[in-house]
Amino acid sequence: MIGLADIEQAAQRIAGQVLRTPMLPCPAISRITGADVVLKLDNLQVTGAFKERGAANRLASLSADERARGVVAMSAGNHAQAVARHASLLGIAATIVMPKFTPSTKVTRTAAWGANVVMVGETLAESAAHAHQLAAEQSLVFIHPYDDPAIIAGQGTLALEMLQDAPDLDALIIPVGGGGLLAGCLVAASAMRPGIAVHGAEVETYAAMAQRLAGRPVSVGGPTIAEGIAVRDIGEIPFEIVRRRIAGILVAPERAIEEAIGLLVEAAKTVAEGAGAVGLAALLAHPDQFRGKKVGVAITGGNIDARILSNVLLRDLLRDGRLLRLHLQIPDRPGVLADIAGKIGDSGGNIIEVSHQRLFASSSVQAAELEVMVEARDKLHANAIVTALEQSYTVRQV
Repeated sequence: MIGLADIEQAAQRIAGQVLRTPMLPCPAISRITGADVVLKLDNLQVTGAFKERGAANRLASLSADERARGVVAMSAGNHAQAVARHASLLGIAATIVMPKFTPSTKVTRTAAWGANVVMVGETLAESAAHAHQLAAEQSLVFIHPYDDPAIIAGQGTLALEMLQDAPDLDALIIPVGGGGLLAGCLVAASAMRPGIAVHGAEVETYAAMAQRLAGRPVSVGGPTIAEGIAVRDIGEIPFEIVRRRIAGILVAPERAIEEAIGLLVEAAKTVAEGAGAVGLAALLAHPDQFRGKKVGVAITGGNIDARILSNVLLRDLLRDGRLLRLHLQIPDRPGVLADIAGKIGDSGGNIIEVSHQRLFASSSVQAAELEVMVEARDKLHANAIVTALEQSYTVRQV
């Protein structure tokens, strides 16, 4: 099994090739959760995710013959970029098999590092099968994203840094996909600070580790913003490490992940992808377990499509009441639109969008339907805007 010495050696091996990312306190998130929260910002790595650690360690460990043969990997994105980058730095040919659903940002960035990208499979398991086939046919070295001792040791350097920078942490929350990061962090944390509680964090539609630890059949699937950890098959090496030492697995709902992404943007001024934010999402979903404790949360990736990030932030504004979508039944006569705009403006609201429909949406030719998108400061302000409008109009909030 892997020990602290393996992780310390990995840290020496990858020094200068992988960033030592900061550990930053976040008072705003601490106030919301009731815990003393410190964020490990591995979304600041060159390829935008922690996967650089394991890939750099594994590729640096290859023999001359293995380097000459080239490598192949399967990944939904971050492992792909990490292998592609470090293979490029070492002059190793790399082929990356990615599922068809992989966000375009991750595909283009992987190809930009010079890797041969092959899009095969609806799931990561199907991509893995094709990658193994290529390895056998072309004598390539298969670089597994999590079920590999050198990968696990490299990923464990994240917890090594966390506890070097904040040795008084009571707990760690680490995202779980295939389990390599969690396993490496468990080894490092339990050796450096015996008794520390290390929790894994999964999205509810892909809670494979939680199911396996509970002795249940693994049943996963469905759309998720956390596609980077949408994994069915937990690695056997990570599972053996995790089952002996884990404090527990926290399962986060999809909505909590969206909220975590928005909170990181506004409160921590940092961008995280769904998989990278699931640790914070788990804290938001289970705050009672950590209230009053000092908690290190790993923010493990920042590779999110701009369109998805925009949609998440807008949905977050809607949930918080800072963005209102209002339907009004109004009389079709001159001056009504000006009156509505005036009431919203006098209440301090900002009109973002207006849709005015006479022909199809109204029950009377003398009436019309108006849809208005309004920006407010918070829920109380939003309620005040609606109240001002309701004095003269029938208002329905969508």
